[in-house]
Amino acid sequence: MEWSDVRIFLAVVRAGTLGGAARALRLSHPTIGRRLRALEAATGQTLFQRTADGLILTEEGSAIVTLAEQMEEGALAMERRLAGQEQNLRGCLRISSADWFGAYVLPPIITDYTAAHPDVDIEILTGTRLFSLAQREADIAFRIVPFDTSDIVQRRLSPLHYGVYIAAGAPEPVFGDGTGFRLITHDTSTGHFPDIAWLMESFPNATTVLRSNNRNVQARMCRQGVGIAVLPRAVGSQTPGLRLLGLPEAPPSRDIWMGYHRDLKHLQRLRAFIGVLDDHLRAVWSG
Repeated sequence: MEWSDVRIFLAVVRAGTLGGAARALRLSHPTIGRRLRALEAATGQTLFQRTADGLILTEEGSAIVTLAEQMEEGALAMERRLAGQEQNLRGCLRISSADWFGAYVLPPIITDYTAAHPDVDIEILTGTRLFSLAQREADIAFRIVPFDTSDIVQRRLSPLHYGVYIAAGAPEPVFGDGTGFRLITHDTSTGHFPDIAWLMESFPNATTVLRSNNRNVQARMCRQGVGIAVLPRAVGSQTPGLRLLGLPEAPPSRDIWMGYHRDLKHLQRLRAFIGVLDDHLRAVWSG
């Protein structure tokens, strides 16, 4: 059984549909279907049951998932080791981060990096999904929580400072009250956000009017006068039409963690990026 076939098998297992697997692997829907049928023909087993809701593993398919994942880990380890030995400053560098980090912190870093290393292509992957470093969905990632696996080289970067913002022309709310004001908060179903909890405690009589898991959306809604928002200072300071409130205390800060797989520690395009990053971060976050 070839790795390329196993890769398609696992993509279908994880996506549950041919279309989802095609998007994950950046292949066409017909290609995934054809390769899957060829795999079943080669093994002489029906690996998936076709249903109206998608594809469900048969007993035979379930029996080989663990073996397929072991083959995947071996293939990915080989790919990472080979990539980690590459000394040329060319190729693709995939960066994963939160939406606001990609929009407000990375641009000047990427500008300097691409000017110095024009043969490297940059791909920035943003959102709430945590892209896998082990599977090389990303080469380097930035998160607000530490990485939880031993194969990741990680470093805590400068503290992430927050500020409380309101539309430039809006009246001043009373700290500790908030009567007559509205709050823009975060979707907390994905985790605990100390800054959001602090905002609600600091303006207990304000009404929550909007929740969003996107800091860009929060900032723009705040600028439109929808409500008070607590934002990373890197976002608030770069969004015209916002006013930073001078409050008696500041929202709790957090740390940004940078991580990459240990197999890529010698990858030159990654090492060069980290060098440019270190030159920028303190200046960016101090504002």
